[in-house]
Amino acid sequence: MNVDSIKNGIVIDHIKAGKGHKIYNFLGLDSLDCSIALLKNVPSEKMGKKDIIKIDDESIVLDLEVLGYLDPGITVAIIRDGKVTDKHQVKLPERLVNVLKCKNPRCIVTTEQEIDHIFELVDSETRTYRCIYCDSHAK
Repeated sequence: MNVDSIKNGIVIDHIKAGKGHKIYNFLGLDSLDCSIALLKNVPSEKMGKKDIIKIDDESIVLDLEVLGYLDPGITVAIIRDGKVTDKHQVKLPERLVNVLKCKNPRCIVTTEQEIDHIFELVDSETRTYRCIYCDSHAK
């Protein structure tokens, strides 16, 4: 399989095999009006297999914290004029705002709709976060 390189855009690389579609959906890439390639199970010396997402539009703003939550270790490369101009290695974020939703019915965020759902990382090994308002845990 051969996928053309992009001249100006974004490449999300080193996605764990099988997680590319989840990231594609979470970022809402289906609503964009540009060329997007989702490559699944691409051979990789480092990872065995990996997924890659190529977006042929450099104006897209990606939330690196969300990407870090979905799959820490992803790399995001910005391509301009066919060359990598910026590269980011995402990691598990210390704090998530409006990414996870608190499931505790007694939490203030369930009654006060305008309050942000804020979670802080408690355990990076298990990827466990806790609601800052009620201490409920989420993964």
